[in-house]
Amino acid sequence: MADASHCFYCRDDLGGKRFVRSEGRPVCVRCHTKFCANACAECRRPISVETKELSHKGRYWHEECFRCAKCYKPLAKEPFSTKDERILCGKCCSREDAPRCHGCYKPILAGTESVEYKGNSWHDECFTCCDCKRSIGSQSFLSKGTDVYCSPCHDKKFAKHCVSCKKPITSGGVNYQEQPWHGHCFVCSTCSKPLAGSSFTNHQDQVFCVSCYKNCVAKKCSGCQNPITGFGKGVNVVNYEGSSWHEYCFNCKRCSLSLSNKPFVAKGRDILCTDCGNKQ
Repeated sequence: MADASHCFYCRDDLGGKRFVRSEGRPVCVRCHTKFCANACAECRRPISVETKELSHKGRYWHEECFRCAKCYKPLAKEPFSTKDERILCGKCCSREDAPRCHGCYKPILAGTESVEYKGNSWHDECFTCCDCKRSIGSQSFLSKGTDVYCSPCHDKKFAKHCVSCKKPITSGGVNYQEQPWHGHCFVCSTCSKPLAGSSFTNHQDQVFCVSCYKNCVAKKCSGCQNPITGFGKGVNVVNYEGSSWHEYCFNCKRCSLSLSNKPFVAKGRDILCTDCGNKQ
């Protein structure tokens, strides 16, 4: 049976000396450190009885070794968390759990202004237009593939440009002769009336509303003196010796016979059928 006045391991006399009982047996401080002490989870050295020992979930540390695994901040008197058996301070733990910015790949900490789009997150200052590199912030934006653009850059790069004002067409618009126009730019060349959704015609590369074409551009029928517009009933036109007629107005001056697709004779300004032309 072991002598209570001697160290269980080295047998030194413990009289008047500091000793520790390990499993009920007296052990000198030196032997306790060598044979019985817990190993520090950080530095792997034994934790002697002369050193303050900290423990957590079955693991042990020297007081000075109990620190954050990332920033090495001492945690003996600070709140901490564990993650994958690592000891972390509150700030580093937040960084570990925080989503990563899709721009700079750094953590987005709680309370930081951020943007979420298509399942990804950005710091507010990292969510920038891929063309001008300016922060989009609260502005509207558009995407093209995986790229994000502020509205002005997207319009400049991808939008069709109006033939008239040369500015981008961001919505709506009119296509005429395979060219794009703003609805408010596609107007009558004479009265500036918008033509989108209404009848119009083209003359010498200019567009006119029906009214302006009748009044300012169209030839007058030599029969009825009304404008020949090509709209409605007067679609077909007869031209002869520099004069024009609606097809339905091209009739014999005497008997009113329609001369469309029939032989005729001209006497002065009059157009006559052959029968009337042969009469004295």
